[in-house]
Amino acid sequence: MIGNLAKKLFGSGNDREIKRLLPMVSHINSFESALAQFSDDGLRAKTIEFKEKIARGATVNDILPEAFAVAREAGKRAFNMRHFDVQMIGGMVLHSGKVAEMRTGEGKTLVATLPVYLNALEGKGVHVVTVNDYLARRDSEWMGQLYRFLGLSVGTIVHGLNDTERRAAYHSDITYGTNNEFGFDYLRDNMKFRLEEFSQRPLHYAIVDEVDSILIDEARTPLIISGPTDDSTDKYYLVNSIIPILQNVDDYTIEEKTRSASLSEAGVNKLEHALRVSNLYAPEHMELVHHVHQALKAHAIFKRDVDYVVKEGEVIIVDEFTGRLMPGRRYSDGLHQALEAKEAVTIENENQTLATVTFQNFFRMYKKLAGMTGTADTEATEFNNIYKLEVIVVPTNRDMVRLDKQDVIYKTVKAKYKAVCDEIEELYATKRPVLVGTISIEKSEYLSGLLDKRGIKHNVLNAKQHEREAEIVANAGQPGVITIATNMAGRGTDIVLGPGVKEKGGLHIIGTERHESRRIDNQ
Repeated sequence: MIGNLAKKLFGSGNDREIKRLLPMVSHINSFESALAQFSDDGLRAKTIEFKEKIARGATVNDILPEAFAVAREAGKRAFNMRHFDVQMIGGMVLHSGKVAEMRTGEGKTLVATLPVYLNALEGKGVHVVTVNDYLARRDSEWMGQLYRFLGLSVGTIVHGLNDTERRAAYHSDITYGTNNEFGFDYLRDNMKFRLEEFSQRPLHYAIVDEVDSILIDEARTPLIISGPTDDSTDKYYLVNSIIPILQNVDDYTIEEKTRSASLSEAGVNKLEHALRVSNLYAPEHMELVHHVHQALKAHAIFKRDVDYVVKEGEVIIVDEFTGRLMPGRRYSDGLHQALEAKEAVTIENENQTLATVTFQNFFRMYKKLAGMTGTADTEATEFNNIYKLEVIVVPTNRDMVRLDKQDVIYKTVKAKYKAVCDEIEELYATKRPVLVGTISIEKSEYLSGLLDKRGIKHNVLNAKQHEREAEIVANAGQPGVITIATNMAGRGTDIVLGPGVKEKGGLHIIGTERHESRRIDNQ
């Protein structure tokens, strides 16, 4: 009661924080007309001036108003984009080591240039963390125009670089890369014997894009560097050939929530008979039991084209949060070998862990950490408790015009997909673009097959077509274009509307079902 009254009288903590930053926005704006008169070289010289001030003892907070104004002017000149006042607020939130929640389409990528430029002036390196290589490359090239215009260097860390290339990227003023690459480079450095061989510098300041996905959904995902063991692969083939004799319910039960399977007494009896052992759970058979459980999991729980794909004779994991392929990553404890046996591809030797760290522990090592996303407020308590990160909801520059409709529930899957196809067909006839969200590769391909039968031309964007991602996303807002996508299309991708689409009602989005994470739905 008292809390509600205080909120009415003084506003929420979020409102008070925004009000506190407004005078600073006016201060930043006061530099705009003078900076507009500077030549390009004159504006670039400001970077040297700021660095000299810091060398003489000034803090980044002292130069924030003018530095933000310089970054804004550089944005206008480098790619004809001007930061709005609310984007200045977002930039200050990120600079202060907080999470800025900004609605989709409010220009998070552009907002990040403000604190990135300011903090890069210290010369200790700034990391901008994205959810995939595509965004790391895109943003470093796109926003790199602004940084290079102002005389700063930009590096990109992506899969496949050698040590020399990585070291050069980390010694740039600003480094773009994925959470996986930053984390694995930290582990690799810690396995080296000499400091001069390290790729990374001390972890100074990071801005994490789609921070909820990386710091909450994947917080406890372990990054593991492993080496091969001498285990034989014969036992995987043996157990794999026996698992199909087991029947669900009678011989084993599946626990969907924990993604585990348990053998019943009847199942154990069947296996003992097939494996010719009197007691499967005798101490000498412990390793065999482990293989049985992993093989059962591989057959009963893990689904092809949902959890993994088979490509060129390899089992490749599909990231459950981003919908992307993760080549080179393997499940541990023999599960990956069990999947290889199931799919009849070459079984690689089991690995032993050499170094490991979770994303949660890795990102806590940064001296200053900030994040941005369109959907963080629901996890504000968790951000605060685990990372000591406050979430600030940044006001929108423009009013929300999207119309959200209620969920429609069908009795059968068949009826649901018929309704989805009917709706797509209706919109296709009017040349309105449609984006259809699915939760897995398997579902996206099933829906694609249904549309093929109706003769409706469409694009499919899932982990199998990731090479065509930029092209598919670029065309998704064009008149009459139908795009079926998994959640890999939801993060960091802005779809630009083609001619006449706005008049037809804009991009029509259909979600075919709810994801396990409601934030993926919000994307």
